[in-house]
Amino acid sequence: MLLIDNLIGHTDAPDLSGRKCDGLALTAEQRRWVRGRFVTAQGREVALALPTGTILEPGQVLWVEKDWYLTVLAAPEPVLAISPGNSQIALRIAFEVGNRHFPLAVEGERLLVPDDPAMAQLLNRLGVSWQRLSAIFQPIGHAHPHEH
Repeated sequence: MLLIDNLIGHTDAPDLSGRKCDGLALTAEQRRWVRGRFVTAQGREVALALPTGTILEPGQVLWVEKDWYLTVLAAPEPVLAISPGNSQIALRIAFEVGNRHFPLAVEGERLLVPDDPAMAQLLNRLGVSWQRLSAIFQPIGHAHPHEH
């Protein structure tokens, strides 16, 4: 098993040409809490033990070997897709979601939130149109909850 406990810096990044790319698909939550054991797209077992506060971005290179390298992929995950209708409703939804300390993503004209019973209840109470989907979830901002 490959243990990854630090990141490759931009200045340390080697030339990747001629190497095969392997991917590690992680949800938005997994990209923030970067500890655990995973299996890559090519079946390699890896363990992440990155420093607290590390946030991985899709496309980021995690590891480089002689003939292959490992990059972060965003895994599709269950979300609620909201069609707010206008900017005033979108702002109200963003306020209410943020007030409950849930992440929010913008995808074109839609807002995305985690598929959670509390979020479904909130959206029903607000009377907005929403649907359940599986999608890439890339929340706005990178701050951890309760950071100031």
